[in-house]
Amino acid sequence: MPNLKDLKNRIESVKSTRKITKAMQMVAAAKLRRAQDAAEAGRPYAERMQAVMGGLATSVGGSDSAPRLLAGTGSDQTHLLVVLTAERGLCGGFNSTIVRLVRTRIQELIGQGKTVKLLTVGKKGREQLRRDYADLMVGHVDLSEVKRVGYANAAEIAGDILKRFDAGEFDVASIYFNTFQSVISQIPTETQIIPAKFDAPEADDASTLYDYEPSEEAILADLLPRGVATQIFSALLENGASEQGARMSAMDNATRNAGDMIDKLTIEYNRSRQAVITNELIEIISGAEAL
Repeated sequence: MPNLKDLKNRIESVKSTRKITKAMQMVAAAKLRRAQDAAEAGRPYAERMQAVMGGLATSVGGSDSAPRLLAGTGSDQTHLLVVLTAERGLCGGFNSTIVRLVRTRIQELIGQGKTVKLLTVGKKGREQLRRDYADLMVGHVDLSEVKRVGYANAAEIAGDILKRFDAGEFDVASIYFNTFQSVISQIPTETQIIPAKFDAPEADDASTLYDYEPSEEAILADLLPRGVATQIFSALLENGASEQGARMSAMDNATRNAGDMIDKLTIEYNRSRQAVITNELIEIISGAEAL
């Protein structure tokens, strides 16, 4: 059984840890509001951008003049997986859920005889994937010095991906991130960005009444690279909100666990202290009786 001094030191140590986790929880709560507002504000634009490009893609169809970003290379042998994770830890299973989804996808593709390449955005994803798939990594984007992720960061990532596509390094590109639902719910998501995929438009979609100048193919060729950047930016915003929500939840759990540990250690300390006092009383009484 540890002595009273050891127990007291442990109690003080856990109390210090609880102060840190409580402070981190409050910081994450403040950041979550801004990140959640940014993610929710970006959704309508991203959805409308996809709807416009989807209408154009339906009109262009499988014509020979369809942009390469829409038609693809004609093959799906080489896949580029763009993994978006956090630069920092202490956010529960936020990073692990994304990496788990990527690992499953890698195993599926390798089982089908496909070639897989990895582009990581965020240190934590790279650290986990590097253990087993270091030979598949072709690049990494470091955002650790970026205070607030903006569209410029997404455009830079998209530019790198598009250069690799133009150079023929891959046939299909997909991004992996967490979609924010609530503080306790983040959904691991996979989205194919090259070649572009769109949901089937509604039968009464008003976009069928539009006349485009210049041609639909020319407009789509200009919009598709922007669409890739928009999808990446939307994913970064969703990831940012999900990260803060996961960190807030993780730090709240850590604070509660620290409180429970302090209670248990305090009970143990009091019992040990009572045992010491009882032993001292017994020694005094025994000595008095001996006289």
